[in-house]
Amino acid sequence: MKMNPLKVIKNGVITENPILVQCIGLCPALATSTSAVNGMGMGIAAAAVLVGSNVVISAIRKFVPDEIRIPIFIVLIAGFVTVTQFLISGFFPELDKSLGIFIPLIVVNCVILARAEAFAFKNGALDSLFDGIGTGLGFTIALTALGAARELLGNGTIFDIKLTPAGFQPGLLAILPPGGFIALGIFMGAFRKYQERKAARQGKPEPVHAAGCAGCAMSGQCGAAAKGGGN
Repeated sequence: MKMNPLKVIKNGVITENPILVQCIGLCPALATSTSAVNGMGMGIAAAAVLVGSNVVISAIRKFVPDEIRIPIFIVLIAGFVTVTQFLISGFFPELDKSLGIFIPLIVVNCVILARAEAFAFKNGALDSLFDGIGTGLGFTIALTALGAARELLGNGTIFDIKLTPAGFQPGLLAILPPGGFIALGIFMGAFRKYQERKAARQGKPEPVHAAGCAGCAMSGQCGAAAKGGGN
């Protein structure tokens, strides 16, 4: 059955936002969101890989043996990551230097592999394209917003544009690892409160947020959900 493209995109951006709702892909989110530029750059790079891998995996899914699908997914994702890294290195060398090892590590980003397993391997190429766009947008928006907040508090700038008045004392904690955890927690709490209030206004039940590994589409492969494991 053909899906509604706008609904699929909205699902990735809001309903099942990988960072704020599913709580997956948090390692690059915390490490690269020290500024709005880094957050957006990482988000766009991951989104490009996600869209490309989703479409290709969906297109070849009927020819992929179920037993070896995960290694095949990783090889395809690695190919898209390599191309993306070459493009960033060639056209945006400063961003490439800033993000460093986290660009190659997109290969093992659980957001990419989770969407390949949970959606692309089970749906058509067009629907998988929109799923990649929606999830990529959700990932990029979350990282950019988180990076902008941390950059503003830590440096008084957003996208290197000075926004704070003279005499503003930046809070260095915001751009350090502990500040990343604090900011992410605040963003998650605020977003979930928004979802609850929206559901209440519409007369719908409050959304249920899966905790730990239960929220990851790959939990069935590692058995973490059955064991009661967490991230």
